[in-house]
Amino acid sequence: MADKKMIFVIDDDPDILDSISAILSAEGFAVETAMSGEEGIEKLSRIEPALILCDMMMERIDAGTKVAEEFKKLGKGAPIYLLSSIGSATASNIEIDKLGFDGVFQKPVAPAHLISTIKRALKM
Repeated sequence: MADKKMIFVIDDDPDILDSISAILSAEGFAVETAMSGEEGIEKLSRIEPALILCDMMMERIDAGTKVAEEFKKLGKGAPIYLLSSIGSATASNIEIDKLGFDGVFQKPVAPAHLISTIKRALKM
C-alpha cells in the first residue's frame, strides 16, 4: 500500500530488527532496515522514511550519532529516535537533542510505548 508510512530501523542486532519490524508491520507501517550505521547512511540517500529508529552502539560506539548527523545534513526532517540498551541512563546524563535525536527508546522496547510514541511523533 503506497500510503503506508515508512519507519527505518537501524540496529546491528538481527533479533531487535526482527522484533521491531514485526511490531511496526502489525500496526500497518512499512519497514526498512539496516544492520550498520554505514548501511543506514547509504540507504538514507535513497529512501524517504517518516521516522527513524537508530541504535547508538553498532560498528563504532558513536555510530548512531553519525547516522543522525548525516540524516540532518540531507535535510529530510523526519524524527530520529535513539534505540539504546542504556536508554534511560543516556537520556538522564546527556541532552539527546544535542546528539541529533528527537527521543530515546530503552531496549527491549515496549511495543505499546513504541507505537504510541511513533503515532504521536507522526501526528497520527
